[in-house]
Amino acid sequence: MAPIKPLVLDVDGTFLRTDMLFECFWAGLGRNPGAVLSACIAHWRDPAALKRQLAGIAPLRTDLLPVSPELLDLAKSSVEAGREVVLASASDEQLVKRLAADHGLSERVFASDGVVNLKGRAKAQALVAAYGEKGFDYAGNEPVDRDIWDHAENALVVGDLPRVTGAMTRAGQNVAEYPGGWKARDLVRALRPHQWVKNVLLLVPMLAAHNFALATLLHVLIGMAAFSMAASSIYVVNDLLDLEADRLHPTKFRRPFASGAVPIRIGMWASGVMGLGALVLGLWLGAPFFWIVMLYMALSLAYSLRLKRLRWIDIATLASLYTIRVVAGAAAGAVYVSGFLLVWIFPVFIALGGVKRLTELTLATSDERLPGRGYGRPDRGDLLNVAILGVVGALLTFFLYTFTEQARTLYPLRWLLWVAMLPMAAWLIRMVWLGYTGKQDYDPIVFAMKDLRGLGLIMLTLSLMFYAAGIWQLLFGL
Repeated sequence: MAPIKPLVLDVDGTFLRTDMLFECFWAGLGRNPGAVLSACIAHWRDPAALKRQLAGIAPLRTDLLPVSPELLDLAKSSVEAGREVVLASASDEQLVKRLAADHGLSERVFASDGVVNLKGRAKAQALVAAYGEKGFDYAGNEPVDRDIWDHAENALVVGDLPRVTGAMTRAGQNVAEYPGGWKARDLVRALRPHQWVKNVLLLVPMLAAHNFALATLLHVLIGMAAFSMAASSIYVVNDLLDLEADRLHPTKFRRPFASGAVPIRIGMWASGVMGLGALVLGLWLGAPFFWIVMLYMALSLAYSLRLKRLRWIDIATLASLYTIRVVAGAAAGAVYVSGFLLVWIFPVFIALGGVKRLTELTLATSDERLPGRGYGRPDRGDLLNVAILGVVGALLTFFLYTFTEQARTLYPLRWLLWVAMLPMAAWLIRMVWLGYTGKQDYDPIVFAMKDLRGLGLIMLTLSLMFYAAGIWQLLFGL
């Protein structure tokens, strides 16, 4: 009886639902961006050397990398049947060996060794030298794998490659197809369109100035679109930098890049397109708005790279990013923004930043520090104090604002502003309490937009302020 031919599996995009080169790049960028950029510059024409150097900057947890369930089942059943299952990849040999050990596959691997980039014809030559012509079955996912399939007994094609599979079938080769690829809806999910609701903050200066001109609204809406694109661009970058932390998280492991639902390279393209779109809209709205968008993206990038790992600084940065949105709304609509408005909005978001971390810690399953963050469950008391200070600061600032000349001018019934502080305080305290008890999701702003009781308190606050300004009387004759 002839021996069973080995099953050879490509790694990136085939056995794995990700690419280890990009995994190393983003893991290294989060840990040591200078070293990553230096490696890319030094070895941009030598992929094997680049892969070896990136693999050493930030060692990957290969056991966390997302695996194709169909290929994993095939590998397991083949091993159980006594068949040798071998990984063959253009990724670095050190990583491929660890991946094989993680899943109980053959110790023998074929991979790039820092000198030879084992891809296409080079991989085909190595496999034929080891197993002979037609001496193995091969699974791959790219047209370049045709160089290997032509020398394999059976071709296992992962993903949708109709031209390649059609050509091989017409040539009389045995072809088996397996699911792969990605879906547009998963990419949309990675852009987090539900987070765009935060950009309603750009409307605040217009509402505070009681400027309801259609032209002003149109410019602010374009500004909101620019900020939505900028935010999505940075969200993708943040997710790519947080791949390992997300895979260790109880819910974030389902995110499109962490789960492998969307390839990293697609995310990189999407981030670039969204970022460029934000800057183009920013230029259209004028230099002041453009530079504010630039500041927002730069601070967001700094947050993703480093600041989110620093205790307390991360919360201050989050509050600053929300405050920048208010400034952007003023620039987009050419509306005057009061210094008191900015001073008021900042402690509001200090409180909500504390709520965000409180929620994460309350829902955590251990006292260890959160992956990629500077907090652990013992910090809940300190975070609660920070959130309470934010609430007190916001209410005090709003109270002082009611005595300004602008408040006297804009709000004839100024005493109603003091009444409006009651539902405002109730909403802030409610948010802090729900975060402390773990009764909201991981993003307080998104939660606030779905919380009916909280929305009722917000609408009551705004209604009292509009009545104090005489807006309801003007519109409805009240």
